[in-house]
Amino acid sequence: MGAEAEPILARLQPVNPSAILGIFLSAIRFATSSPSSSMADLKSSAQEQLEYMITEDDDAPILTADDEIKSEVKQCVKRLFSRFNNVLEALLSEHEESISEEEKMQLFQSHLLDLSWACQILSKMEIMREFVSSWVDASDKIIKATEQSSRTTEIVEIKLKVIEVAAKVLEAIGYGTVILPTAKRLHLVKLWLPFARATRPLIDSATTDDEGTMTFKPDGELWQSLESTFVSMILALPSGDQAEILTEWLENQHIHYPDLTEAFEVWCFRSKVAKRRLGL
Repeated sequence: MGAEAEPILARLQPVNPSAILGIFLSAIRFATSSPSSSMADLKSSAQEQLEYMITEDDDAPILTADDEIKSEVKQCVKRLFSRFNNVLEALLSEHEESISEEEKMQLFQSHLLDLSWACQILSKMEIMREFVSSWVDASDKIIKATEQSSRTTEIVEIKLKVIEVAAKVLEAIGYGTVILPTAKRLHLVKLWLPFARATRPLIDSATTDDEGTMTFKPDGELWQSLESTFVSMILALPSGDQAEILTEWLENQHIHYPDLTEAFEVWCFRSKVAKRRLGL
């Protein structure tokens, strides 16, 4: 083919694995570094390409996550979560005057977007445990901070992103990917179930404008998936705790979501069987 074809053929040769690793590590550090808003597009591009690199589609992933890569990803996300915790503290502090409330909410929203993306990466690599633990520990503060904003559009978008991340975390817990003590699982259900119940109508009513056009579109499976996760988590709790949660659900005006009918039916069946076996 001659000398003219050599540059083209060189571009078609496999990339050195060490070069791929170097690119990945540099990109993950940048993508989780919370850069300024002026670099938002570059950060977004880095996040997209990182996800592409480890995704198996019609072709094999560009890079297979070994222990070194997993360790670096976990450290990067840990640092990202630490900055997110600092943003939470600033939002909830009554004495923090260095930046405006609007700037704090923008930082909160930006970090939530990054955490949502990081959650997907960790899930693909099957290293969710530390992220789940951090989210669980911060859950009370996250919900409290979410209620801070008075701007309707902003708070709807923030609540949607919070629900998306919480759904992934709760799914990991509900289906046994991450094991937590009973007391923590009970607290999470009592914390996030009312939040999801109150948030869905708000998001559903705000996703269309006055002309009926979608302003932003939640994942179509989000609510169904979250509902199934709640059912799974409730059924794994002690019977008395299940009864308490189901009683509150039956007395609540928002009984339609989440629909805990399946959990109610299983609880009734188990209770009847237990009574018969124990001769009560």
